Amino acid sequence: MTPVSGAVSHLDESVFVHPAGLCESADVGADTRIWAFAHVMDGAIVGAGCNICDHAFIESGARLGDNVTVKNAVLVWTGVTVEDDVFLGPNCVFTNDLRPRAAIKKGAADLVPTTVRCGATIGANATIVCGHEVGRHAFVAAGAVVTRDVVPHALVAGNPARRVGWVCECGERLGCDLACGCGRAYRTLGDDRGLTPTTLD
Repeated sequence: MTPVSGAVSHLDESVFVHPAGLCESADVGADTRIWAFAHVMDGAIVGAGCNICDHAFIESGARLGDNVTVKNAVLVWTGVTVEDDVFLGPNCVFTNDLRPRAAIKKGAADLVPTTVRCGATIGANATIVCGHEVGRHAFVAAGAVVTRDVVPHALVAGNPARRVGWVCECGERLGCDLACGCGRAYRTLGDDRGLTPTTLD
């Protein structure tokens, strides 16, 4: 679809911008879809094959990798980096200022960055407090409030979010043997540094 009024005219021809969507960024990868009432600001970086759903907001200085799913009403602010193949559930929200005051204006250098690593899932209505990392293939449960780093493959839930289990790359919860029905298996890295793939005996 040809970009519509309010969109950047030199996006790749494969980028779809809904007539009621707004894409001001010139840095959007091929085959990305931006749906109704979503807003991608100038200066945001969006990779290829992303799906940005209704009412999502991607601020200048935010970075999305390839194949990121951004469900409805997700808010991604300056300083947030989301790597490839991440799922951001409906109404999940990031922050970028630990001590916001309306009367104190801050520049990008004063904001606190956050990173979501490849393959992670952020559940619906979760809040990611800035300054933390969500590890590869981790899973943040719906409604969780993340106030510390989430290690790779951890399943975290609650407020504040705590690890309640481990998940496979495919998203299934792992049992005590850390093996999944999909054929993948893992071992712990120790000191609660997460899981790493291993081979089944």
